Amino acid sequence: MIDDETRYRAVDSRDARFDGVFFTAVTTTGIYCRPSCPAVTPKRVNCTFYPTAAAAQGAGFRACRRCRPDSVPGSPEWNHRADLVGRAMRLIGDGVVDREGVAGLADRLGYSARQVQRALTTELGAGPIALARAQRAQAARLLLQTTRLPVTEVAFAAGFASVRQFNDTVREVYDRTPSGLRAEVAAAGAADAVPGALSLRLAYRGPLDTEHLMDFLAVRAVPGVEEVVPGPGPGTRTYRRTLGLPHGPAVAEVDSLGTGVPATRGWLDCRLRLTDLRDLTTAVHRVRALFDLDADPAAVAEQLGADPVLGPVVAARPGLRSPGHVDPHELAVRAVLGQQVTVAAARTLAARLAVRYGTPLAEPSGGLTVLFPTTAALAEAAAEDLAMPAARQQALRGLCAALAQGTVRLDPGADREQATAELLALRGIGPWTAGYLRMRALGDPDVFLPSDAGVRHGLLRLGLPGDPGSAAAASTAWSPWRSYAVHHLWARAAQG
Repeated sequence: MIDDETRYRAVDSRDARFDGVFFTAVTTTGIYCRPSCPAVTPKRVNCTFYPTAAAAQGAGFRACRRCRPDSVPGSPEWNHRADLVGRAMRLIGDGVVDREGVAGLADRLGYSARQVQRALTTELGAGPIALARAQRAQAARLLLQTTRLPVTEVAFAAGFASVRQFNDTVREVYDRTPSGLRAEVAAAGAADAVPGALSLRLAYRGPLDTEHLMDFLAVRAVPGVEEVVPGPGPGTRTYRRTLGLPHGPAVAEVDSLGTGVPATRGWLDCRLRLTDLRDLTTAVHRVRALFDLDADPAAVAEQLGADPVLGPVVAARPGLRSPGHVDPHELAVRAVLGQQVTVAAARTLAARLAVRYGTPLAEPSGGLTVLFPTTAALAEAAAEDLAMPAARQQALRGLCAALAQGTVRLDPGADREQATAELLALRGIGPWTAGYLRMRALGDPDVFLPSDAGVRHGLLRLGLPGDPGSAAAASTAWSPWRSYAVHHLWARAAQG
């Protein structure tokens, strides 16, 4: 927790590390900004601080046109918090309120709608409807300024129930009409940079090691579902994959930073090809989770960098992230496929299952041809399609059935402790699989895998004992960022 004086010092120094952590509202102008806003620093007496953009909007402030506070990274707080508010924020980010309403959000959380409303309003100054409304406003601005869609189509694609609601919200948040927002970029042209795709920037804070991300994803990429290809700029690579979204399939592309681009640039270029524009917010949320773009690398480096053995490794790889995933059910299947085999073997088996049980795209996109199979389809997979021992076949079918039926939940609002216990209760799911899913599917930043072979090799290369007991004991000093320590150890082991 930080106090208002610390917040003001961050604003006075234009500290971008706090972008998305809080927002500054200026009473004399009626505008709210990100901490790093380049405008003249307001007097302390005129500043009020809010934990979310929705809270600032609810208090009557409109978004600054210079710093665009609605496009900052999400607060890293929602990555590690496992309480009701943290779980609710992750679900709202995934678009649950837009699709299922507040009642659906409350049902997923296991609380009444009144309890959820009270918890969010008390802590964040805004309820679930206001938080979802802020997301819709950002989606509307993006569509207005990056596409030529008619304003009426933008309104419904962004999730608004009516054109009137859309117009009122845009005026209130941006002090502009929808046509006025579009006119701001008319000189540069509002057409997509890539035909048929939405081009956008994914914001992040601090340094970002995109080479690690691309390496990690490339070695695990399932042919037909994912690929890493040369990017559009010098030294860049592009990660591409299919997405199964609530309203239809999609393709996402994200470029690495490339040669000569500073790791602290602050955004990644992304392109989305959506079947239905209503999936925009959900797609962005899931890609951000995959690349761990809401992390706080300064906090991670401060803790891990203080370790006498791990510190030099952390200093050599600034901005290394702990990748999440776009679909927790897909990740769960792939985790079981990877039990006791190499990464390459698991990828080959996953590709075969994708061809056999996945849903083909209407038109291939480069090397992408299919959506990863659903757990319901794989629960009934034929034995001849599962090239693995019988015990692992049973484990895979049991896991898929539990996920398809909802008796095990891995969605963004799942309780991490409950999900771990439910996974371990399934036959053939051990501590490594449960921990790996907790780290990546549930986005827990404090998971350690003491029995993992890569962790063991990384520890040995650093001169530490690699047995599980010694590894677990050493990891206590790395909490609450042990998931990042795992990735540093994997990277060190891969160096040979």
